[in-house]
Amino acid sequence: TINMNPLLDPNVAYLLLVIGVVLGILALFSPGTGILEIGALFTLFLSGYGAVNLDINAWAIGVLLLGIVPFIFAIRKARNWPLLVASIIVIIFGSVFLFRTENGSPAVNFWLALVTSLVSGGILWFIGRKGLEAISMDKDFDLSRLIGQVGVARTQIFTEGTVYVRGEEWSAFSVQPIQSGTKVRVIERNGLMLKVEPAEQIS
Repeated sequence: TINMNPLLDPNVAYLLLVIGVVLGILALFSPGTGILEIGALFTLFLSGYGAVNLDINAWAIGVLLLGIVPFIFAIRKARNWPLLVASIIVIIFGSVFLFRTENGSPAVNFWLALVTSLVSGGILWFIGRKGLEAISMDKDFDLSRLIGQVGVARTQIFTEGTVYVRGEEWSAFSVQPIQSGTKVRVIERNGLMLKVEPAEQIS
């Protein structure tokens, strides 16, 4: 008899697994709303339902976990690009070979696995790259370092305006009108609002 339950289709279970893993990793680095967490749990639950009712390679589960752990470690601690690339490859390999046919061959459609691997690998690479960049720029987010920095007024500044300082745009105000394009120096910080004056005044 033909099983009409789509969750018992290895291709569907594979897709759900990949989506769940990607959403779970996204949730680790973008916490807050809970939407990613719920999506990850839901898709992983559905994939797990299929896994317990399908033939799987137990070793592939270990490979999949072996890839996820160093991926997170590479971003949060190691700051290691080769480790990041290797972990993505391992995650893709483990997910593709998780489901098998009765004779032991991969049960997931080759083209589906290829396209999904490319897409998920690209997403994981993007997440990992941004994570490593964020780690390398941690010190740049020490807002106290903005005091004394010289930047450029992007707009006219008085009660409000925008300045470009240390590679980023910031909201700013001043005690006197400052024309757009003027070099300014940060003299005070109120939250994420910078108080600036023309740089020439504090030379």
